[in-house]
Amino acid sequence: MRAPKPRVIIVSPGLKKANNGNWRTAHRWSQLLRPRCHVEIASDWTVDGERRRDVRCLIALHAGRSAGAVKRFADAHPSRPLIVVLTGTDLYRDLHIDAAARRSLDLATQLVVLQEAGLEELQPEHRAKCRVIYQSAPALPPGTTKRHTFDVIMVGHLREVKDPLTPMRALSGLPDDSAVRLIHIGEALDEDLLRAARELQEHPWPSIRRYLWLGGRPHGETRQRIRRARALVISSTIEGGANVIVEAVTSGVPVIASRISGNVGMLGRDYDGYFAVGDVGELCALLMRASTDESFLNHLRQQCAQRAPLFAPAREAAEVNALI
Repeated sequence: MRAPKPRVIIVSPGLKKANNGNWRTAHRWSQLLRPRCHVEIASDWTVDGERRRDVRCLIALHAGRSAGAVKRFADAHPSRPLIVVLTGTDLYRDLHIDAAARRSLDLATQLVVLQEAGLEELQPEHRAKCRVIYQSAPALPPGTTKRHTFDVIMVGHLREVKDPLTPMRALSGLPDDSAVRLIHIGEALDEDLLRAARELQEHPWPSIRRYLWLGGRPHGETRQRIRRARALVISSTIEGGANVIVEAVTSGVPVIASRISGNVGMLGRDYDGYFAVGDVGELCALLMRASTDESFLNHLRQQCAQRAPLFAPAREAAEVNALI
């Protein structure tokens, strides 16, 4: 008789409606675990019935926001696997100011960071029980690009931590005949940034319309738009390990990224497509060079290709299943 599958709960502060990085990780990991586990994604965990009590393992995304679930599970099942996946806000903000987030690290039997530089943010006792698991995406061939525009895609909700204003402002520094067009996908979660996006869409550019905000789009459509872009820009001030970088790299699309720990951990220390956080001039120069110097663009593409094996689905599947 076949043994019953173990039950695993993934606690994520962001569920399907949020369509954010936490949800995408939770959903992908649930798919990777389902061949051998019963998996449920929930926003919290409480001891409220036998179905909850027979959970074999709890995986909590976000040490701070899932701290309550982590504490309750550790108290109820001190000998069972309790895995805490550290997000960007955990690593680069909450662990420095939030005692509940730090408690989650103490209670976890295993910690996970989503890129190698994240290990540097941990104390030795926490680093000793932490492993790096890179996110993954199926490889796709690059799509057909526009002939008359150099489309750069930015994927991220309109939030301060994503710093969409830096790429938006960089457009004004480009020469009048520039072919760069910024395609922006993401929900409006900040009224001031929404106003800025709408104003920029209506700006009278000298040649092409340089900014197009599409709002939130389904994941499948977003992936297709990424593969049809000439480059992806990510300007965040904090990232734990952006899945959008994975989706660009595995589609052969080079990345232009803010030089923050979370991006460096994904693309490598020697990558040549970084700009300083919030540096409009440096980003503008990178956009100009990428759009006019094919050899530089190919160089970035080749550097990204060297990182692509880290983002293979088979690799992530093996490492996620090894947690259980």
